[in-house]
Amino acid sequence: MIAIIDYDAGNIKSVEKALLALGQEVEVTSDREKILLADKVILPGVGAFGDAMANLRESGLDEVIREVVKKEIPFLGICLGLQLLFESSEEAPGVAGLGILKGKILRIPERAGLKIPHMGWNSLHLEHDGRLFRGIEENAYVYFVHSYYLQAEEKEIVKASTEYSTHIHASVEQGNIFACQFHPEKSSDVGLHILKNFVEL
Repeated sequence: MIAIIDYDAGNIKSVEKALLALGQEVEVTSDREKILLADKVILPGVGAFGDAMANLRESGLDEVIREVVKKEIPFLGICLGLQLLFESSEEAPGVAGLGILKGKILRIPERAGLKIPHMGWNSLHLEHDGRLFRGIEENAYVYFVHSYYLQAEEKEIVKASTEYSTHIHASVEQGNIFACQFHPEKSSDVGLHILKNFVEL
């Protein structure tokens, strides 16, 4: 069973739908025991970093996520779910992220002719042989919706990057932790292939 963590941060339905399309048994839950008994765990998310961290802390889900990581259950963060894994975000000064991975979340710089939030399809540059990207071609297009981006401290955990006003770390992997800034569940066949790779780990 794949547990999708429910912490009032939106975008859960489309992730659930994509996994059901792949024939997976899925449960949307905030229940600690169910999450820790899952074969895999997904943290989706759309919204503000500060509110999301407050929700995770109030519900004790921040500690549950740490336990998932410790137990080496494959874990996937999507969009805001990627950002929360890191130490801090310019979106919420003074609010600590989960700090499971090293790096910071920065606002995408303003640039003439580019809209923020960055909404739309961008190509990925693949690096460091990421397990999520097996069978995915270089420069494959995926769907982004974000105003803030990751700058990871440890470059070797970065498995895909993209360019939009700046150099964006679009996907990371370390041990049992995987995360994407883009939305695989909204990225057509490429996205489904990425989710299938996660499911088949």
